[in-house]
Amino acid sequence: MTMPPAQGAYTCPYCRMASDGGGGTCPACGAPVDLRLKVSDSGWVEQPPIRDLAHIRFGRSTCQVSGTYVPVAEMALHDDDWVYFSHHVLIMMRAQGPGHIAFSADAPGETLAVPLSAGRAIDVVEHRFLVATGNVAYQWQNSNIWFTTQDGDDEEWHYPLGKTIDQFAATGGNGLLLLHAPGNTFIRDLAPRQRILVQPSGLIWKDQSVRMFLHFEYPHGQYWFSSSRYQAKATWLTLEGPGRVAIQSVFERPEGSGYVRRTSGATTQQW
Repeated sequence: MTMPPAQGAYTCPYCRMASDGGGGTCPACGAPVDLRLKVSDSGWVEQPPIRDLAHIRFGRSTCQVSGTYVPVAEMALHDDDWVYFSHHVLIMMRAQGPGHIAFSADAPGETLAVPLSAGRAIDVVEHRFLVATGNVAYQWQNSNIWFTTQDGDDEEWHYPLGKTIDQFAATGGNGLLLLHAPGNTFIRDLAPRQRILVQPSGLIWKDQSVRMFLHFEYPHGQYWFSSSRYQAKATWLTLEGPGRVAIQSVFERPEGSGYVRRTSGATTQQW
């Protein structure tokens, strides 16, 4: 454990926003300031959970995050500030200050605070969005990550990342985005043209500068995984820098893909 930084000399290693370091937590993302940065040999940084009762500031308002199993984000909205949130799959709701309003996901996990500096935009996978400040623009587009399999004359479409992806961008000033992620969260910076493979359902968000496409593995041999060279046994998502990505430790492990007929663009490896 390290000592808190001197006043006026703290830049959060997780969200990279500057502050005075007082109060024990980053005022932009709620991460503790007195924890040693945990980095794996491969470059992954563990995102610490928001400390219970941590306060996050945005505009002239505050957000207090309470609890650890299913965290609750309670906002004290100034009358100059407003937020929007997902009420149902096709509806966005808006809350305007002054007053208090609280948000929570309906499943165990972590609440992630992603502060967005003016002009910054990120892509977020489906069903991770919780709430955003009013100056964060929202739109969605097709993820363009798909493949088809064929059994006889029947062709089936698969979307391992979901059919669509959410896009958020801060406009006119700094904004705040709250996401929900099951399990633990890890972040990583990718250098230009650096590639990593992740499970598709493990991705939480990425910078828009990060490219992504599928990768299929075709093992064969006299073992349990022996199969025809036409049968894909593993499906991965390739992420290519430059940019930052965030993944979660809880994900759905995909089954063998079988005979892949068409893809949205993918690499392959036979071994």
